[in-house]
Amino acid sequence: MGVSTSPPEKGPEKDGIAVVTVDFPPVNALPVDGWFALADAVRAAGRDPRVRCVVLAAKGRGFNAGVDIKELQARGPGALVGANRGCFEAFSAVYECEVPVVAAVRGFCLGGGIGLVGNADVVVASEDAVFGLPELDRGALGAATHLARLVPQHLMRALYYTSRTVTAAELHAHGSVWRVVPGEELSDAALELAREIAAKDGELLRLAKAAINGIDPVDVRRSYRFEQGFTFEASVSGVADRVRDRFGKEEA
Repeated sequence: MGVSTSPPEKGPEKDGIAVVTVDFPPVNALPVDGWFALADAVRAAGRDPRVRCVVLAAKGRGFNAGVDIKELQARGPGALVGANRGCFEAFSAVYECEVPVVAAVRGFCLGGGIGLVGNADVVVASEDAVFGLPELDRGALGAATHLARLVPQHLMRALYYTSRTVTAAELHAHGSVWRVVPGEELSDAALELAREIAAKDGELLRLAKAAINGIDPVDVRRSYRFEQGFTFEASVSGVADRVRDRFGKEEA
């Protein structure tokens, strides 16, 4: 349980790939400490001179279910500040990773999962993968910045306001998912792409990553931080608690 990193393969033909795996049963809804641990793992992998590509993966029922709502309810404002900062650090770590990041997405990718995937360089997904921001149903806001990197602007707004999800096949049609494969082939597909990337010169890859980030039309760090201010406003005004108090009860 937690965040683990498998280092690059050893031997004469080193693959240059580090796999960072998230495992927080039952649904990979990360606690505050989990987001910071993920940020640390991705940053460390990117700094490793042996690494030329990072694969971000997850164990369990789905890729990521966002923040741990129960922790927010139990710990109050302190947990919200921690979750805001933790998500910010994890999303930033993926975006700023010194080498390309390939996200291998299976099952659900919700809330904070969109922040991770939206900031990754390439996305490979299983056929059962679904993506969405149920924030308005959870008393929160945020990650529209990252959803807008996956779908066109008006679709992003429709998905955000309705809390609906889209499939991996739909994102593939929009060009934001590289490949959609059967679930049992996901790991191999992600590693195949990662090996193709990692076959390039390591120093040049790092320069390429910095150059591509430098020409992005939107500053994702500033944009997401702006969104987080409204999450905090919803909390202090009582709106978030009102919505969270209904969380799970209507479904039940």
